[in-house]
Amino acid sequence: MRTVRLSIKRLLDIVLSLLGLIVLSPVFLITAGMIRKKMGSPVFFVQERPGKDGEIFKMIKFRTMLNTRDAQGNLLPNEQRHTRFGKMMRSTSLDELPELINVLKGEMSLVGPRPLLVEYLPRYNKHQARRHEVRPGITGWAQINGRNTISWEEKFDYDVWYVDNLRITLDIKILFLTVFKVFKRQDVNKSQQVTMEKFQGTDLDREKQ
Repeated sequence: MRTVRLSIKRLLDIVLSLLGLIVLSPVFLITAGMIRKKMGSPVFFVQERPGKDGEIFKMIKFRTMLNTRDAQGNLLPNEQRHTRFGKMMRSTSLDELPELINVLKGEMSLVGPRPLLVEYLPRYNKHQARRHEVRPGITGWAQINGRNTISWEEKFDYDVWYVDNLRITLDIKILFLTVFKVFKRQDVNKSQQVTMEKFQGTDLDREKQ
């Protein structure tokens, strides 16, 4: 039964991501042009992320930050490199649109646990590592239940709950709620931070069934 669900989920990913790329192509072009004008090149931000079973892939997003560096050549903190336009893209999730390409390629799904940094892989406990049993998603159960306003542990609990309860009706519910939250611009940042603090690991290696 789960195999059938995953097959239907993949078919929906292909159809909806292709449709999204076609329908949203004007938005892609306008956004890319604005990034080029306000922040220069490159337009895209490409970074390695772990996918299903921890397999590494290159995730594509629109760039939201300047590449400003200090005298030693180090990138300045995120807060100093964000522009007003970049913050607007993040609050409206416009920066996530290129991930539809990752979905079409089979590296991501429309719905699933968000792909995080590669450096986090050895920091997960056994329970948290289960988030990699499915393809990562553009949006997910954790994103509609707090996104960046909840702790890492809460976020991973939501991710694993999704893995255990995966079904097409749940994906449809998550997609609709994501659209609702994007329009309301809810839960983008924790407090006033631009991004969440990095995950450093969980002290107690909780085993959850």
